[in-house]
Amino acid sequence: MEILEKARIEGWTDEEVVGRVLAGEVELYEIIMRRYNQRLYRVVISIVRDGDETQDVMQEAYVRAYQHLRQFEGRAAFSTWLTRIAVHEALARVKKRERIQQFDNDFDVGEIPVHPASPALDPEQTVSKAELSGMLEEAVLALPEQYRVVLMMRDVEEMSTLETAVALSLSEENVKVRLHRGRAIVRKELFARVGASAKSAFPFLGARCDRMVARVFGRLSVLNGETPSS
Repeated sequence: MEILEKARIEGWTDEEVVGRVLAGEVELYEIIMRRYNQRLYRVVISIVRDGDETQDVMQEAYVRAYQHLRQFEGRAAFSTWLTRIAVHEALARVKKRERIQQFDNDFDVGEIPVHPASPALDPEQTVSKAELSGMLEEAVLALPEQYRVVLMMRDVEEMSTLETAVALSLSEENVKVRLHRGRAIVRKELFARVGASAKSAFPFLGARCDRMVARVFGRLSVLNGETPSS
């Protein structure tokens, strides 16, 4: 694709891309995937906490979103609609996993025990930005789910309170409360020390992004009655 043409296409809104995909330009769905691979990866891994399973959920979310594109009514941002689909897929995967593994659920869902942070997570240590990103990832994934997902969306992905609330089917006040509690557990100083490098945590770039695009298009080819390319 020529540079000018690529720049023009990348400037399209989500709604413009969706409209063209629905009109038959299915290949443009790649724009959507590359635009939101990072977000979906961060949100989904905050729920399932497994890299391979996260990619499976992402693939399923993109396929389901494609299958239901005509149901997108624009009442919320397309990014919120897509994120909500991914959240539902991730939660369904966790529930299925728990049924299979038959976890011991003697404690209440809202009282998930929080393990003390290891000394390695002490934000007062002098460490590099890369190390801080690793600390951030470990700290966030150690949070109870109800705080982990909200904190990932708000502080890492920088989604608004309203967008987070819609994606998770929560009230804005509930989002604020969970965010406050999650930050207290992780310790806000950790995010302050990481600063701009917070976006480098939970990366989903390069080859992994390319593979996700290829996997989804392989599924879409089957759905559209085409023979997947080898």
